[in-house]
Amino acid sequence: MAFAIQSGTTVLFTGDSITDTGRREGNFPFGNGYVRMSIDLITARCPQHKLKFINTGISGHTVRDLQNRWTDDVIRHQPDWVSIMIGVNDVHRWIHKVDGQSVSPEEYAEIYPRILDRVKKETKAQLVLIEPFYMSVEHAPGSYRANVLTQLAKYQKTCEKLAKQYKARYVRCHDMFQSLLKIHPADRFCPEPVHPNASGHLTIAHEWLKAMGW
Repeated sequence: MAFAIQSGTTVLFTGDSITDTGRREGNFPFGNGYVRMSIDLITARCPQHKLKFINTGISGHTVRDLQNRWTDDVIRHQPDWVSIMIGVNDVHRWIHKVDGQSVSPEEYAEIYPRILDRVKKETKAQLVLIEPFYMSVEHAPGSYRANVLTQLAKYQKTCEKLAKQYKARYVRCHDMFQSLLKIHPADRFCPEPVHPNASGHLTIAHEWLKAMGW
């Protein structure tokens, strides 16, 4: 499979803190996570490509937040590729029943296709959906982490279903981390289950590039 990103295209990444990684602060404009690493690897391999990259991830956001800023942060840029990672904040706020912010699996499954529909109808972009993940192998009954993994599976099922429905490239980050955690300790990739360290972000970048035909 040939590398999907051709010269002259615009690639937009969006999502929550895992995509943001300080891109609005000291690590402007791409952050210091998988987005920056993917861009640097593409530049190293394809220096002749004339590409534009945009990162509009915002820490703490859910799919509801994405819907509320979709015109400004995605549609107006008219990208050729839209890469989305969203879901882990939705899970946590659903578990904690955060007032006004809780996003149930059903609401996630209702809102996510709305923003994908807009990409298809209002741009010429192709889609990349990144599976929401949680870096833990805890399955002890009653534990918080086990509950997160159980609830997260519902959101992951929606994400994978939508990737097939919208013919999107699908990046299986959760499966990747679960495989890695069978061999390596979790702190090799993360200080806690949600936010990767540099090594964790590099593995996401590698998985993303593989999905793009790297």
